[in-house]
Amino acid sequence: MSEKPVGIFDSGLGGLTAVKELLKVLPQENVVYFGDTGRVPYGNRSQKTIKKYAMQDASFLLTQDVKMIIAACGTVSSVAEELGNRLNVPFTGVVKPTAAAAVSATHNGRIGVIGTSATIGSGAYKREIEKIDNRIEVFTQECPLFVPMVESGLTSPKDPIVSLVVERYLSAFEGANIDTLILGCTHYPIIARAISNFMGDRVQLIDSGRETALYAATMLGRGNMLNQSGRRGTSLYYVSDTVENFSNLAGVFLGQSMNHTVTHIDIEQFEE
Repeated sequence: MSEKPVGIFDSGLGGLTAVKELLKVLPQENVVYFGDTGRVPYGNRSQKTIKKYAMQDASFLLTQDVKMIIAACGTVSSVAEELGNRLNVPFTGVVKPTAAAAVSATHNGRIGVIGTSATIGSGAYKREIEKIDNRIEVFTQECPLFVPMVESGLTSPKDPIVSLVVERYLSAFEGANIDTLILGCTHYPIIARAISNFMGDRVQLIDSGRETALYAATMLGRGNMLNQSGRRGTSLYYVSDTVENFSNLAGVFLGQSMNHTVTHIDIEQFEE
């Protein structure tokens, strides 16, 4: 067992959906979260820049003596696959567990994937799905406005802006006959109701934050690293931009009031 914290990072607030799900499954775990709010979004950056940012984010978490690192970011998971090889602690991104969940969920072998431009452009989800079952057809759509929309607080399915942006992107799946849709960015569960309203009940949504949390819990168990103290864990939050903006929106992602202290750090000081 280990009482060391689990480190989780994302380009902004989206990774908090993974924190929420991890603490549902393992409420005794301590968590250190870093949101790179000063450089969000990652999805429209070059692969070189994303890899640099990801290594800096992970380097910061290692200074917090974490026992595991989760890249709760679809963009990082898609283009920085070698990141785990450079770390001395167990690591997971979101692509592998989410793809596996989608393959298990589909009945007709037709899966849709939505994500940032970098995630979709990398082809990571399609490759991972085809590794599991190459008979499955994968349909993809980049949704570059989803992250800034969510981080701006536009999340209600009744908001006409949200509805219009969702329709703008997801109409690409009309005629594809998908029965499963991967939310390939941890921001997207926040607008899951709007997405589901457009896609209909026949399409099952796969939450990358939830699937990654479940996979991480399995990894911790297999590695005999679970916190078995019997006490509810603590959570520490760090950002690279103003703490006020983070605190105001974090409660939406966590599904509860944000009563924790948020600390600003200079992420550029950490090695890439």
